[in-house]
Amino acid sequence: MSHDIIQQLRAKAQEMWDQAGLLSEPVSIRARVLSPEEAIGNPGEGFKLQTGRERMMEAEFRGAKGQAFTDHFGDFEGTLADIATAKLENNYRRALFIAALNATLRSLGQCDRTIHCRDQGPTDCAQRLREHLLSRLAPKARITLVGLQPKFVAALSQSFTLRVLDLDPDNIGKVVSGVRIEGPAQEREALAWAQQLVVTGSTLANGSIGSFFGGPPVLIFGVTAAGAASLMGWDRFCAMAD
Repeated sequence: MSHDIIQQLRAKAQEMWDQAGLLSEPVSIRARVLSPEEAIGNPGEGFKLQTGRERMMEAEFRGAKGQAFTDHFGDFEGTLADIATAKLENNYRRALFIAALNATLRSLGQCDRTIHCRDQGPTDCAQRLREHLLSRLAPKARITLVGLQPKFVAALSQSFTLRVLDLDPDNIGKVVSGVRIEGPAQEREALAWAQQLVVTGSTLANGSIGSFFGGPPVLIFGVTAAGAASLMGWDRFCAMAD
């Protein structure tokens, strides 16, 4: 299913780019790797961008910028046609496609909040997320957070029964704000247990996004999923991004 969703997204993107006449013109898109300080400033400890394991790739198209969070990163310069026809076979290629999609949709006015928040932003976003979910769910409702975001764990654990899944071996087993971080071995049970899933958009880049649909309601968070959420009609939360 993950592969199917990525292919569906690319088909929609190709159609949109073609209808907008972008594939036939010599459009240059550059994706560059942002340093942690450029990407998020200083939001506090615990963010993957600060460990060097994952970085933001940033695409620019007609002055609009779009970002994608990935653990396989690098620079690229070419056309939208190059990106539209490239095989989405690894995290780098998927992140490049996603960043380009975010930048082009931002340029066309079809999505917003494509630039990651900085400094105090993640803390404020976490509190707004907690309030947003409290408007939908009863206190102590069961939420599984997919992708460790320490500010989210701190905020959501105040009001909900929370489980957290992450792929980073260095995070699995750690206790963050009283919640033990779980890994792939616990994924199936943690997803079935939940009444609500809150899923990082970086699952687009690692190709696992499709694993989280078809069960409990899914709320995607972050800048990475900006364009995809717009094209696919996904429920997205990203309160403090630019």
